[in-house]
Amino acid sequence: MKIPTLIALTALTATAVAGPLTFDFKDPKGVNNATFKLDAPLEAISGSASGITGAVTFDPDDPAATTGTIRVASKSLTVPNPMMQGHLQGDQWINAAKFSEISFAVKSLANVKTDGNATSADASGTFTLKGVAKEMTVPIKLTYLPDKLGQRVPNLKGDLLVIRASFQIKRSDFDLMPGQMEEKVSNTVDLTLSIAGASSK
Repeated sequence: MKIPTLIALTALTATAVAGPLTFDFKDPKGVNNATFKLDAPLEAISGSASGITGAVTFDPDDPAATTGTIRVASKSLTVPNPMMQGHLQGDQWINAAKFSEISFAVKSLANVKTDGNATSADASGTFTLKGVAKEMTVPIKLTYLPDKLGQRVPNLKGDLLVIRASFQIKRSDFDLMPGQMEEKVSNTVDLTLSIAGASSK
């Protein structure tokens, strides 16, 4: 086989396998989590959520084209204090019985910067909580880890996509007892997300 033909076939093969990948964020290990904190003058409340699912489409050759939706099961939100836990899940707060999930649907990325396998960007999309949808832009970091799925979940082959994000929302924007109890329950909620999604081969 002539060298030019070999080069052409190699390029064709590379083109065939390249392209966007879909990553599933339902973690079989149950490690994916989101944390939240409300730091009011009289009390600081911290909690977490583990019921994370969703799918993100990511192209290693074009990270700026990333889209997808991350969902958090409302009933998975927990705080250490049992009384606060009951209030949190109740109809005056997140009303988990009626609104089963919290979600962020990413529509576009801006200010995209890629260094190796890591990409930082501002993700714009729709954040939905307690049935209220707000357009938001939040900073995120995407880390693409090819062929690393087996190191996280034995006996599986594929790639990983790790998403990290830290941002704030206002509970008054989402009908979470707006204007009430702000000395004990801050209006500002700090959210942190650190999750890994899998694209199996």
